[in-house]
Amino acid sequence: MKRAFTSIMLLTCGLGVLTPAIADNTYTLAVFGDSPYGCKSGECPPDQTIIKPDSPNGPNPGDPRQIEATPAFIRAINADPKVSMVMNVGDIHSGSQYCTLAYNRTVLNLWRQFKDPLVYTPGDNEWVDCHKTKQGGNVKDSKGDYVDYANGNPVANLALIRQMFFSKPGETLGVRSKRVISQAQAYDPAYPKDAEYVENVMWEQSDVLFVTLNIPGGSNNDDDSWFGLTKTGEQTQEVAQRTAADIRWLDAAFEKAKLKGHKAVVIIEQGDMWDLDGNQPSHIANYKSFIDSIAANATDFIKPVLLINGDSHYYRSDNPLVNGAPCVTEVAGVETACANDSYDNQPNGYAVPNFHRVVVHGAYTPLEYLRLTIHSTLNYADSDRGFGPFTWTRVNP
Repeated sequence: MKRAFTSIMLLTCGLGVLTPAIADNTYTLAVFGDSPYGCKSGECPPDQTIIKPDSPNGPNPGDPRQIEATPAFIRAINADPKVSMVMNVGDIHSGSQYCTLAYNRTVLNLWRQFKDPLVYTPGDNEWVDCHKTKQGGNVKDSKGDYVDYANGNPVANLALIRQMFFSKPGETLGVRSKRVISQAQAYDPAYPKDAEYVENVMWEQSDVLFVTLNIPGGSNNDDDSWFGLTKTGEQTQEVAQRTAADIRWLDAAFEKAKLKGHKAVVIIEQGDMWDLDGNQPSHIANYKSFIDSIAANATDFIKPVLLINGDSHYYRSDNPLVNGAPCVTEVAGVETACANDSYDNQPNGYAVPNFHRVVVHGAYTPLEYLRLTIHSTLNYADSDRGFGPFTWTRVNP
């Protein structure tokens, strides 16, 4: 408890209080993820020009049209008069693309065209999975040089992402940048290594507290052994350190929300912690500590808690912390009732009715974003398009 209090004091006193919410205010954010997949036409490495589809529901994930469509996509979001802020929930390239500094720079240069503040949380494809052969790990070019940055070492690639996309701790991307609180600035001094997590941020808007967490999908919270070998000490340490830092940051966010009397909390992270993706339940077992923390904090908070993630590519609106809760997803681009209950994939006895989760569409064209609106004076019943002070609409510009 003392450590939590210390962290909250850093957040509320050390950095000052952010601008208070305005009464009767509505505020809208554009949320997208799993894009831009693909390399530009004529610039794909020879072994990446033909990629098999990862689902019958959409074009292949290496489709060059995604990145070529990104400038128009950004212009559409910039032109949306309702949008005041943008969030990306990770995966800036597909799981069949190389992890290179040049590609990261391409995306960063594109994102500099966003006029509104842009908050980004990293996905597994841009760092965790860089060790995989299909993403360039241990692959050499014709000159004998490794194609990936640092030969695909995940820790090195995360450091690169931090250096490029989080060069100014506490400041978002976008032309009109916004001040946020970064864990690098407001970490608990009892855990000095938490200062490394510059990508974990929180901010207040319209009486809602937003918090981002570096929880990568795809690899079971980084459980796929790097380079196909037995887990190295570096990998084991990375998982343990990041998991603990994330949970401390989440706890601090909820303590702040309670202290400030916020009416809701929004959690933004990349990994779909309930998606088996054709694997056994053990594939997602390493997410349990995050789910336990979210469930406990939401139960204690009582007020609405909204989780937004990407990773599994298809829109989904559900509550995986209630057994048998209503669920809507998309199949072949058409919204329909879910064929499976996410709760069954992580059945831990939870019953948290003040929680809701939205998976944003991504990974294939046409690009779309989720228009998420906060209604500071309203309280919607839980549904597939509304919950507490939130409503959301899928936008295909």
